Order: sequence, then structure tokens, then C-alpha cells
Amino acid sequence: MTEKHYIAGKDAALEDSIAKMQKQLQNLGFDIQEHAWLNPVPHVWSVHINDSSCPLLFTNGKGGSKQAALASALGEYFERLATNYFWADFYLGDNLLTQNFAHYPNEQWFPAQESSDWPEALLSKELLDFYNPSGQLQLAQLVDLNTANYEKGICTLPFKRQRDGKECLFPVNIIGNLYVSNGMSAGNSQAEARVQALSEILERFIKFKIIEEGICLPDVPQQVLEKYPDILEGIRKLEEKGFSVLVKDASLGGQFPVMNVTLLSPENQGCFASFGAHPKFFVALERSLTELLQGRELAALNEFPAPIHNLDEVASPENIETHFIDSSGLMGWSFFSDTSDYDYSPCDFEGTTNEEFIWLCELIEQTGRDIYIADYEHLGVPCCRILVPSMSEIYASEDLEWANNNVGIGLRNQILQLDALSAEDAQTLADEIDEMALDDMQPVGALIGLPLQPNTLWKDFRVAELKVLLVAISQNKDALLEGCEWLIDFSQIEEKRYKLYHCVVNRLECDDDPQYHSTMEKLYSKEIMREADQLLSGSLPSWWSTENTWQDALIEAYQKVQKAKYQS
Repeated sequence: MTEKHYIAGKDAALEDSIAKMQKQLQNLGFDIQEHAWLNPVPHVWSVHINDSSCPLLFTNGKGGSKQAALASALGEYFERLATNYFWADFYLGDNLLTQNFAHYPNEQWFPAQESSDWPEALLSKELLDFYNPSGQLQLAQLVDLNTANYEKGICTLPFKRQRDGKECLFPVNIIGNLYVSNGMSAGNSQAEARVQALSEILERFIKFKIIEEGICLPDVPQQVLEKYPDILEGIRKLEEKGFSVLVKDASLGGQFPVMNVTLLSPENQGCFASFGAHPKFFVALERSLTELLQGRELAALNEFPAPIHNLDEVASPENIETHFIDSSGLMGWSFFSDTSDYDYSPCDFEGTTNEEFIWLCELIEQTGRDIYIADYEHLGVPCCRILVPSMSEIYASEDLEWANNNVGIGLRNQILQLDALSAEDAQTLADEIDEMALDDMQPVGALIGLPLQPNTLWKDFRVAELKVLLVAISQNKDALLEGCEWLIDFSQIEEKRYKLYHCVVNRLECDDDPQYHSTMEKLYSKEIMREADQLLSGSLPSWWSTENTWQDALIEAYQKVQKAKYQS
């Protein structure tokens, strides 16, 4: 009989969890491939998995063993399938709204027209005050990117408030813009999934607080670390490779079950702070170490930035976002002081997963915050998404007004039909984009909800280049010259297109005098000159194409989970 392995914080053996999730994924129609297995130090493993037919559906897993890492990756795969997070940044096609539901069978819709009053059932007064503190947020700004239909309106999903079971409706747009992947989880049981989601929320909340405020944490005593030989072996291996490793109690005086492992690289004077959270002390500690090394060879640990003294820069939204993405952001020197701001007071709660869940809820609710939960079991694995307003946001509420991911949905159809625009329509669209003050470097695919597929125009097609094509169609030669010069200076575009814009600049600067054409043809090639002829005459170059097979694959994959929702 094959031995089964149980690890702390899990309600089933690793072998059983893996077998169940692999079978369910196969039944759903996903073909999961494993890549990039890493085991840089003893008892630290990581892996990357993805669907063979849709590379954008991928997750990473980490753990103290190979099996634990695979279970972690599969669990994350289910949480992203069940919560629709895999598709959060993409338009899901014109046919989506012809189905019985777009996101979930229990979704509710509200009108988004400017003339509409704010619907009474759309967020409580307290939540509305939190998400719309200025009172300037418009209903149209809550239309989600996936459906992108102002006429259909605002799609909302029900969450239950933990303290009283009251149902609250949250717009999909708010979830996608502010919470992204924070607070999602899968588990062997509903309680296990919820514990993981709440632990993740606490981990990031405390992590950001420590980094922003430059809090210095107390060391974990050596005699405590010696109780966990596997952890200690991994740390010693890092030290043998020349790194220094700091193990810190991030509980802020015993308030929260959070741990920290920070790595220092004498080779480049860089540092990297990793955090982990869980009611069980050992699990939080192990997660801090495995997170540190997830997806990284040891050589990559010499690539992190050195600490700085400017705490304002450390606390900037841009730096905190970097810490959310891959923890490679800047750290402040105050974090490394010899004098800690708290005494060593670790959290270590012993109990069942359900008791852990209740304990975590009490910790959070004691801070004056509410917990909102949506459970999902339609894929055969318990999953959930948890929101804790004013704690679990990754982006500020103001982003709904100023950096909403739906800002480009009104442009999509015209952009995808660029070759059919008249000169007048093209100039109107160019003016509209200017008025929107979009970042010239923003990828157009991200703006309109398309994946940035390699080896296609969408990989590096940016707003600045879109404006160049528009003013070319409208025959605005001054704007065309200015735009092409910007693209040349920017230079981060495919070589053939770079040469085209360089050629157009030279032709415009000499008023396209034919006497230079023969030499230009030798410099740029006949093909580039023909492309320049097209652009200067108001036509799109021959390489213009809206093809995006990754978008097709995303929609096909989404229909697999939609089918499961119908059947559940």
C-alpha cells in the first residue's frame, strides 16, 4: 500500500488532493502540463503548470515537498478557474451576453445609464462611501471589462457578510479593479479554503503595512528555529551559498499570524523580503521560505535591489504594487535596524480548520472590518473568494475613477475595425484618445481586453502607435511626423515596424521628395518603402491584423467552466 503524506493545515492527504484535482481538470477538458520544477534547497520545491491549449491559463505552486508544490499549483489553478480570475483582464466575446448568465447563475444586473439613480441594492451605504468617497464615481464606470456592454449594465455578484449572513452585491468591476487575485483560494474543504484566503489577506495587509511604515521586526530565536529541522536545513543551504537569511516574527506583537524570511545578498547588496501567514506557526514560517524561492534559481537571488533610506519611495503605490506582483520591490533601511519595534510574540493557533477560520474572522472583525464571502463548488473542489474592504484591496478605491480597467471598452470596436475608418472618423478617434489622456506606452491589447500574444501585432502595439496609424489615415502629416519620432525614440517595437516609422520620418522631413527615394530604398528595402507609401497615402500597412488566437483559446476555455456552472 502506498504511503500517504499529510501536512499541517490540510484536511486530506497530498496524494488524495492531487488525484482528485487532476481528475476534475481532465473531466472539465483541461490538459495540464508541468514545467520548471525547481528544488534549489532541501525541502523547498516549486513548479509551473499550464493548460496545453491555452498558455495564459497557468499557475505556480510551492511547498516543502514535490507533492506539496504540485498540490499548491493545482489548488491555485482551481481557485482561478472557480473565481473566473483567469479571465479578469479580457473581453469574453459578443456571444457572452446571449447566454443565460455571463459570470454566475446568481448574478444580478443594474442599469448603467447616466440618467439612472444609484440602485439601492447596489452596495450598502457604508460600502458606497468607501468605494466612492468623492461622490464622483459614475455608474458607467462599474461596467465590467469581460462583458463590456453599457446597455446591459453593471453585473454584480452576491457575497455573504460573515458576521450576520446578510447578502451584499459587489460589482464585478470593483472586484477586478481593486482586489485582483487577493483573497481567493481552493481547499479540501470549505473551511480549509476560507482559512487560506483569509491568511493570504492578512499576509499581504501586514506585509504592506510593515514595508510602508518601515517597521523593524523581532528575530525568531535560534532555539525556536531548531524545532523545525527542515526549515533550518533550507536556511543553512542558502547561507552556504553566501546569502544571509533573517527570520522574523511579523505578527506585530502577537496580533496576526504572519512570519517573514528576508534574504540578503552580499554579492550585489540586494535584499528580498518574503512573508507567509497561517494560524499555525510552522505553516506560516514554511510559506515564508517557499515563497522566497518559488520559481527562482539561486542565481536569481542576486538580482534584487538594495535597501534605501527614502521611505516615501518605499511606500509609493508603484513600489507596493511591485511587492504584490513578485515581492521584488524596494525595502527601507529602517526594516533592518538592530532595534525592533515589537517584542517577539509569535502566533500559533491549534485547532481544526473550521476553528482556524472562526479565529481568523475574529481577528479581522476586531479591527472593525467586515468579511464578505462567496463560496464556489461548481468545479467539484471547494473554492472561495473573500473581500475585506479597507484591508484586502491591492489598489486604492480612487482607481475606480482614475485608473479603471474598463476605460477602453468604448474604443474596442473602432480599433478592431481600423482599416474601415474614414479620415474624419480616424481623426475623431485620435482626438478622443488624446482627451482621455491615456499613457502612450499602454499596450492597446490591455486597453481593450485582448491578450498580448507573442508573434502578433498585439504583443507590443501601444497607444502611441495606434495614434500614429489614426493620424496617418486622417492624413494629418504634422501629427504623423511627431508620432513617428516618438516611436523611434521609444524604440521598443518590432524591428520591421521601427524601420517603417524611421523611413516615414525621413520622407516627411524632405517633403517626400522623390529624388531621395532610390537611396532610401537601398537603406530601408523595397518592402519598407511600399509600407511607407501606404501609410503616407492614408492606408494601413499590410501587416495590420486583428488576429489573436489566444483570445479565441481564452473564450473556448471559459465556456468549459460555464458548462460546469450550468450543470452544478
